[in-house]
Amino acid sequence: MFPYFTGNIKFAINIQVMTEKKLPKADQAILNKLESQDRAIVLAAIRKLHESGNSAYLPKLIEILSQTDDEEIGKGIRKILSEIKHRDTIPILIEAIQNKDYSGVLQPLISACWENGLDYSNHLSLFIDLVIEGDFMVAFEAHTVIMNMSGKISQDIVDKESNKIKRSLLDADESKKQLLHDILDFLPVFEQGIEPQQF
Repeated sequence: MFPYFTGNIKFAINIQVMTEKKLPKADQAILNKLESQDRAIVLAAIRKLHESGNSAYLPKLIEILSQTDDEEIGKGIRKILSEIKHRDTIPILIEAIQNKDYSGVLQPLISACWENGLDYSNHLSLFIDLVIEGDFMVAFEAHTVIMNMSGKISQDIVDKESNKIKRSLLDADESKKQLLHDILDFLPVFEQGIEPQQF
């Protein structure tokens, strides 16, 4: 996020918060273009948003992603989700992942979480649930998000999530058992503290 920054981390976080507060709101004219029946207008708007990286448009983009059959439009939206770096992206993606209306695009929404390099460690339990309950590809993407988390978690969280995984292993598909064992091995390391990934 701040790969060049070597000073106080609290200062870095404050800079990030200030930066995010200055992000522009969604422009109705651009929203209208995203809703256009003209494919060329929609694609042009998506390209413009990819350049600006404004997270205010993500709810609309995710809605379009869930409804479109157009491969190029879908690819453009997935590219935005996978490359955006604003921390306010996190609650938007988490809410979308939990929204049953977007179950058809669950896999790309989850993969965006590890691709964009943001910190989803506060949502560890959700991603473990996705590994346990999802099909193999959803589980694989959620596993990748977990294995790219950083920071520290409490022993209570380790115990709670480990017990949940151990119970799930009794009925887990063979294809997912290794993913679950990987997470079991990872949780004690996470509790000790993991440095952020360098991007």
